Amino acid sequence: MVGKVSERVLLREGLERTDNGMKQTSWPDVVPINQKNYYTDYMKRDDQILSLRLQSELNRDRLVQSAKDRDRALNYTNGEVPLPLDELQGDDGPTTTAYADPSKVIVIHPGSQNLRIGFASDALPKTIPMVLATKYPQTESEMYEALPRRQFEARTNEQQYGEDWSKKYQKMCNDLKTDMRANRRKVLPNSKDLVLNFNRRTEAEVISTHNDPLQVDWTDVKTLEDPDSNASVFIGQQALRIPDDSNPKFKLWWPIQHGWMNEDDYPTKAHLFNDIETLLDRALRYDLGLKRSTEWKQYSCVFVIPDLYDKKYVEQILHLCVEWFEFSKISFIQESMAASFGAGYTQACVVDVGAQKTSITCVEDGLCIEDSRINLKFGGYDVTETFIKMMLYDNFPYQEINLRRRYDFLLAEELKIKYCTLSQANISVQNSDFHVRAPNQPTRKYQFKFYDEVILAPMGFYDPSIFDNSTKLRGRRKLIERSYNAYDVEVPDDPTSAAQFAVLSHIAPSLNAHTLAGALNDLATPGKEKPLSFNFLARGDTAAGTPGTSKAPSPAPGEGTGTPVPPPFVFGAGGGSPAPSGRNGTTPVPTSGAAAAPNGTGAGSNTLAVPGMPAEAIQRTPKSMAAERDAVLPVVPLDIAIMTSIQNAAKGDEKKVRELMGSIMVIGGGAKIPHFAPYLEEKLKARRPDLSERILVSRSAREMDEQVVVWKGASVFAKLSTNDSWITNYEYKMLGSRVIYHKALWQY
Repeated sequence: MVGKVSERVLLREGLERTDNGMKQTSWPDVVPINQKNYYTDYMKRDDQILSLRLQSELNRDRLVQSAKDRDRALNYTNGEVPLPLDELQGDDGPTTTAYADPSKVIVIHPGSQNLRIGFASDALPKTIPMVLATKYPQTESEMYEALPRRQFEARTNEQQYGEDWSKKYQKMCNDLKTDMRANRRKVLPNSKDLVLNFNRRTEAEVISTHNDPLQVDWTDVKTLEDPDSNASVFIGQQALRIPDDSNPKFKLWWPIQHGWMNEDDYPTKAHLFNDIETLLDRALRYDLGLKRSTEWKQYSCVFVIPDLYDKKYVEQILHLCVEWFEFSKISFIQESMAASFGAGYTQACVVDVGAQKTSITCVEDGLCIEDSRINLKFGGYDVTETFIKMMLYDNFPYQEINLRRRYDFLLAEELKIKYCTLSQANISVQNSDFHVRAPNQPTRKYQFKFYDEVILAPMGFYDPSIFDNSTKLRGRRKLIERSYNAYDVEVPDDPTSAAQFAVLSHIAPSLNAHTLAGALNDLATPGKEKPLSFNFLARGDTAAGTPGTSKAPSPAPGEGTGTPVPPPFVFGAGGGSPAPSGRNGTTPVPTSGAAAAPNGTGAGSNTLAVPGMPAEAIQRTPKSMAAERDAVLPVVPLDIAIMTSIQNAAKGDEKKVRELMGSIMVIGGGAKIPHFAPYLEEKLKARRPDLSERILVSRSAREMDEQVVVWKGASVFAKLSTNDSWITNYEYKMLGSRVIYHKALWQY
């Protein structure tokens, strides 16, 4: 045993222990946690949550400011000043926020054809055409082909408008006659001949200027603010009233078309964003009276976005509101959610028929049901174009009409609003007249007759193939790329829904095959449980032992034929309703046994093979599938789309189906066609005769104008005292566009 060595020996050997006060490492010492008893207050106090902390700071600043104002008033009056109401109520009473004044909140609802903007305290918004005019070497009528599209040099109508379209039109005419006879309506056999012969012989009557009491006030291009600046533009009604032969020439730009940004007509992304900014800027200055940009900091903004939106569009709008307009706070609300606020409904299937898009969404308890959202690319403008095309086919006397010309476009809208209807009782040969008022030309008066064109054009909502859908996808994704997930840059991040995918898979059955392979899990909105399939064809799946309840089971996609049966077109078959996707306890997709792939997929695989589908189609990336999905134009009959939306919202619950069928609300300017709601109700009852007593299609409550229901609901939303969806400038500058994930009221 070695004894203890003395310090003297250690000193002689150079091994003396010394202490210079330095630690062996700069890493901080961590005291071990007592595992038996420890406590944390992380995210348990209000001051640790950014939104609550900012709200408390604003309340504190408000109290400080009110105290200063009270002291200032006491100094001036030398008397007593009553305390504010919220201070008298004490700590437990309601507290007012900085946004309680609705006159300080601006509500903006942009559309493909009209922009609606106003203060939340206004009864009705200002309606401004969503268009601006800039100086350009050519007008839009000189740059593009005439609308409706036709071959002017052709001799016969079939050659002029196309043989396929002519056959569809003749078929619709014959079907209408059969239907009217079945409904015991009087149908004259020579009605069409009367219209054709009368319109062929009609000549224009020239009316001198001093005899026309309804002269149009055309925009004087010399009143432009700065004629030498390219930034000087006309917007709204002024732009539509610019003469086509003006000097200098002007071109119309529509920043939003078919419910998304108009990438086809714009050369650059910067030009597109600048036009949106200019439209909102001029609307604030001239329509709302906020001339100075310094005043905008005192206002908040509620912006209405589509139910199925592009995230790039929402992020750009947020950037615009914060960086350019410098609003104090911004909040987003979806169209159907705002419509439910405006009508006062807690549960409804909202059918919003706009100018160039139709959106269908089921709303429950003030929130949109994600899987029920559908966005169709047709609307009231398609009815206008088709109505004029049918009239031209029937020898319309004003054959040179061109919807690219501004005065012709306004004339076509006037004719549609005046004559189009969906009531068979009003269908007969009628004689009427219209006036063509072109700039720098005498007024021309035409006599014309019409018969079934006034009902066949709006019936295109239920047979959209009669519409001109050839250019609606042109230029898509040319300027603005789709949004991708922040954690996986190969996965698209724009929201999707089961109902929208069912519509697309009906048009392109290959998409349905990919979904059965489980590929949609990477495409839907992240953070939620995704549907496994969209099998609308059968009620009974045997994988989970769920008994089938359908009286007429349908074959699986790909059996017998190579093309799957279109899923939306089996509603009401056998008196039952098809089951939606396997989600939240519904029937899952079979992944073993009889559903095993014949190409080598094992029983334990998560991939469901579809007969007749190649193996390489299953292994497609989410990016390529999103591109394939974007290449499909969502256009299906309106009644089929409504049934699809309700079935996906109900998720197999028949009680919920009946409730939603009884609360269908039709809004939008395109739905102002007379007899629109009763006709839609008849179509739905024909699809679901077992629920004919429960189906009810109504307009918005209190007979409000269908065009302003969404804006009115957004103004009601802006007046809520408790609203956690406001985004402040400080939050945006700290988090950027990521702040929307924390502030949106829905799964963004």
